[in-house]
Amino acid sequence: MLCCLTLTAYFAHHAIYGRYGLKVRNNLMERSKQLDFEITSLEAVRSNLARDVALLTPDKPDFDLVEDLARDVLGFAHPHDRILLHSNKN
Repeated sequence: MLCCLTLTAYFAHHAIYGRYGLKVRNNLMERSKQLDFEITSLEAVRSNLARDVALLTPDKPDFDLVEDLARDVLGFAHPHDRILLHSNKN
């Protein structure tokens, strides 16, 4: 009787906390949900980048996108733009 109880406790413990137990399965399911969310957000970023690249084809570039990139990324300004400089005096 004691032997059966010990074996049952042993197998129950490993079924819950073992290498392939229920706790590990729950952790893997949670991690899978997190990775699915990350994949979805990265696919959205990738589609936006693909759209921007398609607009920058050398045959007919989208001039508004080129101007926005020149302003934001490169820090260029149009000659007719007014630029205000603000100095912080502490």
